[in-house]
Amino acid sequence: MAEQQPKRFVELVTQLRELIDAQQIQPGEKLPSERVLAEQLGVSRSAIREALRSLDLLGLIETKHGGGTFLANFQQHQLVEVLSMFILQTQQQRDEVLATTHMHEREAIMVITMDKTLRTLPVWDSYFNQLAVEGAIDRMQFVQELIITSGNRLSLKIWRQLVAFSGEQATFTTEEEKPFLEQLIKAMQLGYIMEATTAHKQWGQVRYS
Repeated sequence: MAEQQPKRFVELVTQLRELIDAQQIQPGEKLPSERVLAEQLGVSRSAIREALRSLDLLGLIETKHGGGTFLANFQQHQLVEVLSMFILQTQQQRDEVLATTHMHEREAIMVITMDKTLRTLPVWDSYFNQLAVEGAIDRMQFVQELIITSGNRLSLKIWRQLVAFSGEQATFTTEEEKPFLEQLIKAMQLGYIMEATTAHKQWGQVRYS
């Protein structure tokens, strides 16, 4: 089942591109709603949502909160190469994508942990408190915050593409992830690099299990 996911994604993205061409939607113009796209393509809204999320991460579309989804300039992207990566993806390649994703996250954590100004930003207390009160945080939002804070824009761009390639869903963290995230945030705030990177590794093992 898992081996078929990249193929299904490619088929759906291809259908979306054909629909965009057929409806002559231009860069900057709004795409139909998830409901309309699901009806037109004969798939579930969740499938449409995941495809759009991946395209958004790749910069092929732009989603504005409360404003809908808009087409970016496809000509600026190597779309064929992007799709070929999904088609050629094996289990080993997926593992390599996850390992590389983990590497970029780890580097961001190290940069923040070593910088007193960055590790003492209020945002980390906010995430820690949210974990304590609500029991979960937005996984992708948290990691993206880490990489943005580290100040490496290229790493952020690569990470977004890796997340899209991995197919990891934008969901909230689980109860199993919570203790490792708490350890990660606290170690990072205290400047403990080894403890922070160890907690990140343990979190990854639960996150990708």
